[in-house]
Amino acid sequence: MLTIGCHLSSSKGYLAMGKEAVKIDANTFQFFSRNPRGSSAKELNFSDIEAFLAYAKEHKIHRILAHAPYTLNPCSADEHLRDFACLTMEDDLKRMEFTPGNYYNFHPGSHVKQGAEAGIAYIAKMLNRILQPEQHTTVLLETMSGKGSEIGRNFEELREILDRVTLSEHMGVCLDTCHVWDGGYDIVNHLDEVLNEFDQVIGLNRLKAIHLNDSQNPLGSHKDRHAKIGEGQIGKDALIRIVNHPALKELPFYLETPNDLDGYQAEIALMRKYYHNSNT
Repeated sequence: MLTIGCHLSSSKGYLAMGKEAVKIDANTFQFFSRNPRGSSAKELNFSDIEAFLAYAKEHKIHRILAHAPYTLNPCSADEHLRDFACLTMEDDLKRMEFTPGNYYNFHPGSHVKQGAEAGIAYIAKMLNRILQPEQHTTVLLETMSGKGSEIGRNFEELREILDRVTLSEHMGVCLDTCHVWDGGYDIVNHLDEVLNEFDQVIGLNRLKAIHLNDSQNPLGSHKDRHAKIGEGQIGKDALIRIVNHPALKELPFYLETPNDLDGYQAEIALMRKYYHNSNT
């Protein structure tokens, strides 16, 4: 069965997100762990969480994904910014334990003229500090488009981080279709080759989730501008091939296209229509 959802607002709590997901025929969803442009996090409402977990079980909602704030930069040249990222993510992972068995995704950050090697070392150091043997959340590194001094512009940089993490069994990768396209990986004409390269460099067993987005920009632009499905340079047909690829089709897909709920509902319906599985 296709596992697909979109980014939802967490302002009204977990149960509200679950109900919105069901309303648009989603069986998963993504949300920000806290204010995406700041540091504040809502106080946890345990009755809301309990109600959501029961609702999710009833409606088969699973593998939800919390997205870390965009402002975090765990490989900043500024020690205070690195500490802030570390403390924020550490707190997020503690909060995630109340909804166990899900994903926490973050952008690796920008090294800001220190060089990729220094940035990778900082990210791994942070992960080794915050990951716990007993945790029930898988932390995902996101593939990036390579704008500016972003870490994660290629598979090799993500592999470098993973190799340095002690509790690597708690780690994985989220592949963003817009980002890898903008980063120079031709998933339109050479999807198999790109996935083979991912497997050789990182390992497909590490690939846990897909951000399903079209791109406003041409291959290798290094810009990161999402487009609605079928309205960008990747195109509807290529994205349909991605959700049906044998190596990918059992993964959860999260839409981050510039849409309202009606738009997301239409994109979910489109992907379900073309998903090659009689159980959908």
